[in-house]
Amino acid sequence: MHLLFVTSLVPDGKPTTGYEIANKAIIDGLVRAGARVTVIGFVWPGSKPLDPENTIVLGEVDVRNDTANFAQKLRWFGKAMMSGLTVSSVKLRVVTKDTFRAAIASVEPFDAYVLNGVPLPGAFEDCFHDKPQIFIAHNVEHRSARENAEAATSPVQKYLFSRESRLLMGLEKRLCSKASFVFTLADDDIDALGLSGTGRAAALPLVTGADTAKSKGRKIVRDLGLIGTWTWQPNRIGLEWFLREVVPHLDKDIGVTIAGSTPADLKAAWPDASFAGRVADATDFVCGCAVIPLISRAGSGVQLKTIETFELGLPSVATALSVRGIADIPDNCVVADDPVAFAKAVNAMVARVRAGEDLTCEGDAFRAAQLARFDQQIRLGLDRLETRIANGRAAA
Repeated sequence: MHLLFVTSLVPDGKPTTGYEIANKAIIDGLVRAGARVTVIGFVWPGSKPLDPENTIVLGEVDVRNDTANFAQKLRWFGKAMMSGLTVSSVKLRVVTKDTFRAAIASVEPFDAYVLNGVPLPGAFEDCFHDKPQIFIAHNVEHRSARENAEAATSPVQKYLFSRESRLLMGLEKRLCSKASFVFTLADDDIDALGLSGTGRAAALPLVTGADTAKSKGRKIVRDLGLIGTWTWQPNRIGLEWFLREVVPHLDKDIGVTIAGSTPADLKAAWPDASFAGRVADATDFVCGCAVIPLISRAGSGVQLKTIETFELGLPSVATALSVRGIADIPDNCVVADDPVAFAKAVNAMVARVRAGEDLTCEGDAFRAAQLARFDQQIRLGLDRLETRIANGRAAA
C-alpha cells in the first residue's frame, strides 16, 4: 500500500518541536507496518528533507509567530479574514492550489492520503476527495484554541483565538467525518472528537527516539530544567502557572533553568527567571537536571516531553494533564496538580538527589511497551483502510 503523508513540515532529521518528533515516529510506524510512504509538505528555511527520495518539498516556510514581524502578522490575519481559513492554514498558502495539485499528481499511483494535523489539510481541503483518507489529530485543536482564548488578556488575542476555535471545530469535524480511520495521540481525544464507539479511531502511544544512553551515569549540573517551545500558547500557559504558582513554594536554594524559544514579553514578565534560550542538545540538557517538572495545564494530545522524560528514566513531578494518555507511569514520577503539593514533591526529590541518591530508572522497558502498542494501533487503522480501498476497487 502506497500512502501520501500530507504534513505541514516534513522530517528533516533535526526536530525542534513535539509536532516534528511525532511526525517522524508516525511515519516510521507506517513503514514498519509495511506501507510505502511518500511525504509532502514544507521545510524550515535552510533545512533539507531527511529522506529526499521519498519526499516532495513544496517550499520553505517559517510559521512561527515569534519570528514574524508585525507586517507579516497583519498579512496572515488579512488573508485569513478574506479566505475564511484559520491563520494556521493561511500561513501555508504560499503555493497555489494548482501547484499543490500538480505535486500530488507527481506521486501517482498511490492508494490513500494520510492527513497529518489540520493546517495543511485545512489550507487545501478540497484536494483530497479522490482517495480514502486517514486523519491524524495531534490535538483537539479547537479546544486548545478555546483555552487560549480564555487565557488571553488582550481583546484582540481573545477574538483571534475564539475565531480559530470556531473554524477549527468545523474543520476537525469534516476531517474526522471523511476519514476511513482517525489516529489521535491520547485516548481522551477520541471522545472529544466525537469518535467513541465508532470503531474507526485509535490512540497512538508515541516514542521520541531519545538517546537513552545519555541518561546512564549522568552528571547533574542543575536542579530543575524545563525545555519547550514557549511561544506555543498551551506551553506558555503551563510555564506561567509554574512560575507564578509553584516557584514561590520551592526551597529558596533550588535553581530553575528554562530552555527553548521564549517570547520577549514572557522574559520581561519574569526577570528573575533563568532563561537559557535554545540549547545545543535538548537531551543533554534534561539529563543534566536533578528533576524534570512536567507542567502542562492546557491543550490536548500527548505531551512529548513527558514521553521523552520517561524514555530516559529521569525523575519528574508532573501535572495530571502532562501524563494523560500514558498507561504506565514510572515509579520515579510524582503526579500533583495542586501547586503546593507539586513544589513539595520537587523539594523532596531534589533533596534526595543532592544527598547522592540516584533516582533514575530504566526507561527501555517503557519505550518497548509504547512501541508494541503503537504498532498494534497502526495495524488497526491500516486494516480498515485496506478494506475501504478494496471495496472501492470492487465497486469500480
